[in-house]
Amino acid sequence: MTSVQFIQKQVNTVPKNIEATLKLLSEDCTIPFISRYRKDQTGNLDEVVIETIAKLSKQYDEIVNRKESVLKTIEEQGQLSPELAKIIKESFDLQDIEDLYLPYKKKKKTRADVARENGLEPLAKIIFAQGKDDIDFISTQYLNDKIKNEDEALQGARDIIAEWINENIYIRKNLRRLFQRKAVVETKVVKSKKEEEAAQKFSQYFDWAEPISKAPSHRLLAMLRADAEGFVKLNVDLEKEEAIDFIEKEIIKSNNNTTEHLELAIKDSYKRLLEPAISNETLQEAKAKADSKAIDVFAGNLSQLLLAPPLGEKRILAIDPGFKSGCKVVCLDEKGDLLYNETIYPHAPQKEDVMAMKKIRSMVNAYTIEAISIGNGTASRETEFFIKKIAFDKPLQVFVVSEAGASVYSASKIAREEFPSFDVTVRGSVSIGRRLSDPLAELVKIDPKSIGVGQYQHDVDQTKLKEELDTVVVRCVNSVGININTASKSLLSYVSGIGVKMAENIVQYRTENGPFEDRKELKKVPRLGDKAYQQAAAFIRIKDGKNPLDNSAVHPEAYPIVEKMATALGLKTIDLIANKEKISQIKLENYITPEIGILGLKDIVKELEKPGLDPRKVAKVFEFDPNVTSIKNVRTGMILPGIVNNITAFGCFVDIGIKESGLVHISQLKAGFVSDVNEVVKLHQHVQVKVVEVDEERKRIQLTMIL
Repeated sequence: MTSVQFIQKQVNTVPKNIEATLKLLSEDCTIPFISRYRKDQTGNLDEVVIETIAKLSKQYDEIVNRKESVLKTIEEQGQLSPELAKIIKESFDLQDIEDLYLPYKKKKKTRADVARENGLEPLAKIIFAQGKDDIDFISTQYLNDKIKNEDEALQGARDIIAEWINENIYIRKNLRRLFQRKAVVETKVVKSKKEEEAAQKFSQYFDWAEPISKAPSHRLLAMLRADAEGFVKLNVDLEKEEAIDFIEKEIIKSNNNTTEHLELAIKDSYKRLLEPAISNETLQEAKAKADSKAIDVFAGNLSQLLLAPPLGEKRILAIDPGFKSGCKVVCLDEKGDLLYNETIYPHAPQKEDVMAMKKIRSMVNAYTIEAISIGNGTASRETEFFIKKIAFDKPLQVFVVSEAGASVYSASKIAREEFPSFDVTVRGSVSIGRRLSDPLAELVKIDPKSIGVGQYQHDVDQTKLKEELDTVVVRCVNSVGININTASKSLLSYVSGIGVKMAENIVQYRTENGPFEDRKELKKVPRLGDKAYQQAAAFIRIKDGKNPLDNSAVHPEAYPIVEKMATALGLKTIDLIANKEKISQIKLENYITPEIGILGLKDIVKELEKPGLDPRKVAKVFEFDPNVTSIKNVRTGMILPGIVNNITAFGCFVDIGIKESGLVHISQLKAGFVSDVNEVVKLHQHVQVKVVEVDEERKRIQLTMIL
């Protein structure tokens, strides 16, 4: 099976599209570049499909490498028959390959190995053949210095048979299916830890059982965490009788004096070898599926968060609210640079509200502030009310933004490099302001796991999580594009073809030479060669540069085509941009080249109509219920406005303007069955919710969107 055939089994597209995609990937083309600028070669495959092809290609290579390793090992042992080699070479199922390799795998000396050393394998073969021989009599022929009696001989023979049964590929495969269909995951509380406070969040799993095939991802991950933290003992179990009956039907073909020994060997093989291994495999497979689901949820949330509506290049006053320690206030210019910082104390215990109002008014006027950004942590609502009481000389939009991860950023190396002279409180306030003007540019500086969306992100496969989240960040950054003259090193590092080291070089070049004036100047950056330029150029933007196309998603390789279009219409390039009437007269078929076909040309025309259009919506002010400032104000039956601030597999959490977010269970999203929470809600969506239950002691609020 070729890699293309392997991939086509799991991707719904024709072989030539897969071949073209693999060729582009082998040429070090990035996924954003391929999906955006090589549509004609790939048959318009989107980035998700291209990512899948890349992963499957890697998986194919891993299988091929594993097969080569297995074949080499068995051959070195002198046990590789032509039949076995053929089966291994034709298999592309890693589990089957490992089963075939099992008898030849290096392992600690087993009971069967000892029995073989003691010369008992011929006796095992006689029993396994199920003839009418007198086994008790025959066993006496195998007594020696190490085998003292018939019972020891028969036990050794059964040990060998148990290992044969364990290595039987058909039996292992069917037992796996049986476990997958019928195994139950069970948890039992560890009595010595039952009363610990930390154990109470797992109280649901103190005595829990359900089919593992039906356990939702979030529940399985919760059980595994409870087991890892020592509060419960987790086990995957199957009705032993059904498994043993299946094996007996496969092994026992007659009823004579060998039957008893075969039955004993089967029970031993299942209990000692098969059940522990396949039980663990079943759990690991279920865990992998749960990880995949949780990672998908996290990735979807992160994408929505990164692509949240930006306010744009505005002068912002940002506040990190607090009570006793005061509110940390910063003023930022249009580029997000820090102009001024101050601490005010409008709340108890100081309650210097009059002085705080004067300071805020003064800062707003002195720095021509256009909007105010308030973090949603402690004292957020009180600070919002305080700000709205101030009589400004002009209308100001007041936003409450998530400060999740701001503290992580403020203590990071990136923050220290940006603001070496300021402490963590000032850096945190700057982050709160910048994530209003451009959430994407600011949030890329923070480890996605610290942003506060998703579920059980610390329990899933960390390598796969990082790979998926990095992919999401790259996808988001390149779908929007970046201003190369203002982008941070962190943001630049996610641009197609750039990376961390090249991003540092770009920032260094910009510092030494001033703003970039055109895309071609990128080639002057040390170590940025033609390939990196090809992959990156169209994802960077240069405002007010020498070439107007540099502030668009048109790739430099297509500039000659655009110039020909303009010339044919009697225009200069700059006069063609955004000129819908003239653009509509372009006959695309006249401009097809070997590199750029009709799909690429359609994208070019679309970009010319609205050059540099940000795919994100614009940030809008949201008003919470002014009467709800803490959980003490929340009452059953209330209908409140809220913002979706986290999505999980079992529902969504809604910010209703207080510290505690409320949960809308998946069954309460809308009338009727909902299979996927994302079908109904998105992060930052403005919703109306009804309070179903308030547990003030446990700080939990149950909500419904079925009003």
